[in-house]
Order: sequence, then C-alpha cells, then structure tokens
Amino acid sequence: MAKDSESREPGDQGSDDADKTPGKRSYWFLKAVALGPAVRRIFRPIVTGAENIPATGPVILASNHLSYADWVFTPLVLKRRVTFVAKSDYFHSGGLKGRAQKLFFAGTGQVPIDRAGGKASDAAMAAGLKVLRRGGIFGIYPEGTRSPDGRLYKGRTGVARLALISGAPVVATALIRTDVIAPTGRILSRVVRPEVHFSKPMDFSRYTGGENDRVTLRAITDEIMNEIHKMSKQTYVDVYATTITKPTKPKSPAEADETRLPEEERTTPPAAPPME
Repeated sequence: MAKDSESREPGDQGSDDADKTPGKRSYWFLKAVALGPAVRRIFRPIVTGAENIPATGPVILASNHLSYADWVFTPLVLKRRVTFVAKSDYFHSGGLKGRAQKLFFAGTGQVPIDRAGGKASDAAMAAGLKVLRRGGIFGIYPEGTRSPDGRLYKGRTGVARLALISGAPVVATALIRTDVIAPTGRILSRVVRPEVHFSKPMDFSRYTGGENDRVTLRAITDEIMNEIHKMSKQTYVDVYATTITKPTKPKSPAEADETRLPEEERTTPPAAPPME
C-alpha cells in the first residue's frame, strides 16, 4: 500500500474535468470554502493511492459503504469532482431542512435519480453513463446500500455492466472508520481519523462484449470486491446487504475495529476465474 498522506490537497494529480453537472457551484463552494477546509483540519483523513486516479478521462470509483460520511470524505481527498446518485426526493423537499438537504447532496457531488416508473438500477446506470461519457468520475457502491453492521457484503453486478458499457477503468475504493464518525441515525458521533484508500485502475477490456453475460459480470464484480476487501480488511459476508432484515447491534467506537480482522481470520470474496 502506498505511503500515507494527510489532508494537504491529496489527489492533486491534475486539473478537473469540464464540469457541467448539476450542483457544480455548491459542490466547489462546499469543498473549497464552506466545508472542505474545516473537515480536513478536524479529521485529518489518511489517504493512500490518490495518485492512482487518472488526471483526466472517465473513471468509476467502486467503494464500500459504511456511512453517509462516505459521500463527504471520498470527494474531499481528490482534486477532481466525484459524482454519485441519490434519490430525487432528497432534492425536492420543502422548508429549511429541505433546502439544507438539497445543498448537502448537490454539494457532495450527487445527482438526483427518479425511481418512479422504473428500476433504480436502470436510472443509476443512465446517470453513470452520462457522467462517464463526458469524461467525469462516477462513484458507485456495489453493495447497493450502507453496511448494516460494518462488514463487507456481496457486490451487485451493476458496477461490472457499467464498466463494460462505458469502457472506463475501475478504481476500487475503501473507507475505514467513517461509520465511527457518523453511524446510522447520527450526524456526528466521534472525531477520529478516517482512511480512504484507492487501488490501481482496473482494466476489464478483456471482457468486452460480456455486459449481458451473468458469469462475466459476476467475475468482474467479485474481482472489484476483492480489491476493496484487501484495503478495508472488513469481514466479508457472501450475501447481499439488502437481505439482512435484522442487522446486528451498531458498534460502539471501541468495537469499531473488530470488524477488521487479521488476514488469516477473514472470509474473502470469491476469486475471479482465470481467463482462457
């Protein structure tokens, strides 16, 4: 793993894309003025691999998902803009809370998707392709939802389909301790140093043409999840997080690192089969 770096403009590897996405002004205002500098000073994130992010061109960031704070710390440590998707409801609520919510979601690099009349995965795919085709960075959480208990769950194959259709490289991303900072149901619990790790770009061009093949999509997804797992050191669970109807009791800060076990004690995602 690359040498740790702190909050000194990590990811300063090149100029940002021509940014024409919704929320552009609020994004850069929050990142550069209102929120970013203070968050860097207070939390001092530890970052490795930021130099792996291509300076230009489309990139998919595929990340584990522990907390809403993930939406803050991932773009915070990179110079280029990162765009995520979020339910359109977050952008259309009324009142002071609604305006603050819209500012936060737009300002943390998210664009609204309308889930009415179609699958959310289709809407997310369309949004992701739009970002990638204009040369931007699109962030996606393959687990499909926040981890209910700090463990890493089986990835859904939308990230693989997106990579094959777009041709964009995938950079696996692992966040650590963001769930200690902001556990589910709380805005802020504890000030600790989060970690954000980026893998080298993953090229899946060898699978070109396999975007409709379930075996191919699963192999790619498992390869990505393996990379996330290596960096996050979370316990891996080979089921979808959305199937967990009764999550375990939320961890206390003292217990937070117990979900990151020594290498020999962890279950790992299935290895991708070798290419013929």
